[in-house]
Amino acid sequence: MKFFVDTADVDEIRDLAATGMVDGVTTNPSLVAKSGRDFMDVLKEICDIVPGPVSAEVTATEHETMLAEGRKLAEVAPNVTIKVPMTWDGLKTCKVLSGAGTQVNVTLCFSANQALLAAKAGATFISPFVGRLDDIGHDGMELISEIRTIYDNYPALVTQILVASIRTPMHLKQAALIGADVSTLPPDVLRKLAHHTLTDKGLAAFLADWQKTGQNIL
Repeated sequence: MKFFVDTADVDEIRDLAATGMVDGVTTNPSLVAKSGRDFMDVLKEICDIVPGPVSAEVTATEHETMLAEGRKLAEVAPNVTIKVPMTWDGLKTCKVLSGAGTQVNVTLCFSANQALLAAKAGATFISPFVGRLDDIGHDGMELISEIRTIYDNYPALVTQILVASIRTPMHLKQAALIGADVSTLPPDVLRKLAHHTLTDKGLAAFLADWQKTGQNIL
C-alpha cells in the first residue's frame, strides 16, 4: 500500500519524507488555508520535496472553470494530480484532463456507484471518505470493500482506491486488509503507526540492561 500524507504543512512533509514512508501528498483548500501561505508557492515547494503524486484541488464548481484551473495547476510540476469533486462537472473535467495525460483524483466519494462513475471517467484515484461516513453512522470500510470488489470485477478499470478521511491506525489496517491501493493520512496518524506499548517497554528494558554493563559502543 502507498502512503500519502494529508497536509499542506511543508515542514511536516519534509520530516516525514525523510523516513521514506511518504509516496505522495494530498492537499485541499482547508489545509492550505491553515498554512496561511500562497497556494501556488506551497504547491511548488511540496512537489519539490515529494516526487510522487501531489493532489491539488480546484475551487470552481462548473466544468469550464474547473478545467482552466486544473490545467493551470498541472503546469506547476509534473507530479501534480488534479483533485476534482465527485459531481457531473467534476467527472466531465476528469475525462478531459485524464484524456490529456494528467493524473486526476476524484474526491468526496461516498458511494460505490460514485466510485464506478469516476473509474469510467478515467480517474487515476478515487477518494472515499471513510471517517465522514463513520461520523454519520455508516461503515466507511464497507464502502472500501464494495469499491474493491467492483473494480476487481472489471480489470479494465484501473482507478486506484485512495482511502481518505482516515482518523485512526485501525482505519489504515482495515484498508490494507481489504486491499486499498493508497491511504492518505494526517501526519499524527502516520506517526502513530510506529507506536506500540510493548515496543516501548522492550526498548526500556534493553537500555536498562545495557546501562548495567557500564559499556559504550562509541
